[in-house]
Amino acid sequence: MTRKSYRRRPVPAGIHRAKITDMNRRLLLGLLAACLTAAAQSLSVEKLEAFIKSSIQLKMTDKEVAGYLSKVKLTDRLDDRTVEDMQGLGIGPKTLEALKALETQSQALAIKTVVPEAKPAPIPPPSAEEQAAIITEVREYALNYSKSLPNFICTQVVRRYQAPLPGTKYGGRAGDDPRWFAQDTLTARLSYFEQKEDYKLILINNTPTTQQYQALGGAISTGEFGSMLREIFEPATAAHFEWDHWGTLRGRRVLAFAYRVAQPNSQWTVEHDRKERVTPGYKGLIEVDRDTHMVLRVTLEADGMPAEFPVRVARQTLDYDFTDIGDQQFLLPVRSQLFMQADDILSRSEEEFRLYHKYSADTEIQYDTPDPLPDSQTKEQPLPQPK
Repeated sequence: MTRKSYRRRPVPAGIHRAKITDMNRRLLLGLLAACLTAAAQSLSVEKLEAFIKSSIQLKMTDKEVAGYLSKVKLTDRLDDRTVEDMQGLGIGPKTLEALKALETQSQALAIKTVVPEAKPAPIPPPSAEEQAAIITEVREYALNYSKSLPNFICTQVVRRYQAPLPGTKYGGRAGDDPRWFAQDTLTARLSYFEQKEDYKLILINNTPTTQQYQALGGAISTGEFGSMLREIFEPATAAHFEWDHWGTLRGRRVLAFAYRVAQPNSQWTVEHDRKERVTPGYKGLIEVDRDTHMVLRVTLEADGMPAEFPVRVARQTLDYDFTDIGDQQFLLPVRSQLFMQADDILSRSEEEFRLYHKYSADTEIQYDTPDPLPDSQTKEQPLPQPK
């Protein structure tokens, strides 16, 4: 007997997938039909719109959609505009005819009014008396901040960028975002001993160096560990404070006060190319923890630069956060951002203060350049619900 051999013809993968897709679609259509039946075929206009959108996503035929709609009763009035909106989604002529029929049948019903979700009432600012008391307390804190700090060592990482001013020859069109390019990355050993800061440059672009930190060109800043804050609150500075807003920083509710320092009382200096220096007036915000009245952020912006000075814009933001040194926590600088515009060049410096340790003359630290801090560490969050 001759035995015949049969070979099963393989089904092309594309056809197999098409059958599965069709099965899934039919199953979803069946579930959708069952849901309509379970709901006694009564739909609000809102759910009707959701059904039309789902039918398009599921690629239901015009006949199928119109058939379902013929069994539907609306619970509120369907108007011309809503039908036009659904027509714009790409429905078929039979579906449109069914919608028009539903519109006619629902004319005696009321239009459902969508009540917008009530927004929480804004938190009222502290009274004038409370604001004055808070500023007095913050002033005492700021004037004594340096004295409260222990001797320590930390790693300071400075990432510097430059960009041509938009609207100039190489800066693109006016109004465009600046085209930033990395200038360099500096890693320094910052020691704080007996209320004095000392900077020792260790790496430039991860390469050991013997250059002096203070002799570097470009945008750098100092004074983050007390002098910047103290100078704003010194009585001789005569800074003017007023309420600005409530905010949230690093999960803490903060009170933000705007302030302004007149030029004759200013101690904030701005340098250009290590050759020219001015002392402008300045303004900014002081953001204070609601519960402890400790400063979590301070901003400074030059106010009224001399016309002949090359630097036209200078502003700085300094963020503080709680950091462990030994077995204690201290509120210390975590990040400083400096922005300057000199002639047609923009400069941006992002400084981070990391790896705090107790001070010791023979402390050995393995220096490297850590990754940048996430923006969530310094970005103000949306205001939470009132408490």
